[in-house]
Amino acid sequence: MSISAKTKRRFAAATALRGLFMLLGGLYAIFWPGDALAVLVLAGGILLIIDGALGLWSLTFGGGKSGNYWFDVVSNALSLILGIVILLSPLLATVFTVAFLGTLIGIAALIVGIMQIVVIVRERESYARIWPVVLSGISYVLLGLVFLFMPLISITIAVIFGGIMLMVFAFGLFGWAWRLYQRSKAA
Repeated sequence: MSISAKTKRRFAAATALRGLFMLLGGLYAIFWPGDALAVLVLAGGILLIIDGALGLWSLTFGGGKSGNYWFDVVSNALSLILGIVILLSPLLATVFTVAFLGTLIGIAALIVGIMQIVVIVRERESYARIWPVVLSGISYVLLGLVFLFMPLISITIAVIFGGIMLMVFAFGLFGWAWRLYQRSKAA
């Protein structure tokens, strides 16, 4: 089945539109990191709640099986709890500040990193290579320590870095949209 030139042009336009939204989001994050952080915190809270709830549902009712049942239960429960705390923070602005959220992120990263290292070392016979997971766990621990000791700076830098990454991805989408458009003309 062949795709028409008109459909290919629509794909190119949709891809370029995605790139434009990413570019605008990246610029917003770079120039107004505080405002972008507020939006990201709310969106992240929603995603954490969805992820935690679906993960727990999968383990309970969905037939999700893994060799690390309790690790999955704890990580999904932490995801759900952290998402709820994040969504409540706008209502309790005097109690939950960005520094507190940064500290929560640091603690969560520490817990995940330590749990990854413990699980992989304990079950190393089941894996051909444990070093990638150990390095991932160490990275989480280091990230957690950075967020614990410098939460405000870490979060601001993370938002700006995220804005830069959005811009890089936007230019990649623009290139892809251009290639799709060129293919539509050749068809």
